[in-house]
Amino acid sequence: MKVLLLNGSPNEKGCTYTGLMEMADQLDKHGIETEIVQIGQKAISGCLGCRACIKTKRCVIKDGVVNDFLDKVEKADGVVVGTPVHFAGVAGSVKSFLDRTFYAGASTFRGKPGAMIASCRRGGSSAALDGLVKYFSYAEMPIASGRYWNMIHGNTPEEVRQDEEGMENLRFLAQNMAWLLKCIEAGKVAGIEMSEPTRKTWTNFIR
Repeated sequence: MKVLLLNGSPNEKGCTYTGLMEMADQLDKHGIETEIVQIGQKAISGCLGCRACIKTKRCVIKDGVVNDFLDKVEKADGVVVGTPVHFAGVAGSVKSFLDRTFYAGASTFRGKPGAMIASCRRGGSSAALDGLVKYFSYAEMPIASGRYWNMIHGNTPEEVRQDEEGMENLRFLAQNMAWLLKCIEAGKVAGIEMSEPTRKTWTNFIR
């Protein structure tokens, strides 16, 4: 089994990375392979609303990051999204990335466990987590949880490591995700499959 950990920070090995690595170490103890995917520092365009991806399941914007990630998701069993907190919410580049990724490839995520973490200096983490969970719900992903809200605090990796409660919770989050992954795998072995997807009903206004 394999879990992708998306580092939404422009800092390759900053605070968000520190939290994701804590989860990766714990998942490794459960025999689960991990890969950290870095969004990077280049500008990421938002969704154009062209809806071409409905047929192709891939984004028409050829910047590489979104479609490359979707290719990785196809081969993975679970996904963790990590975002730094910018202006008390999800970082702008992360939102642009996820808007395109989930609109184009929601079916790719379907049935795969998801978890999210927010890294902040002081405040805004709850709003960021609330923004992230909506993507998972849209894609019909089982959501792994810890024993508290999945947030870590600090302005440097060293300060994040001093957030003992936050780091401990990420370890519990990883353990719960490992358990969920193994339950899903056991279910498949027992012949229990997820229901077939049905056509969505779109209601554009309410009378």
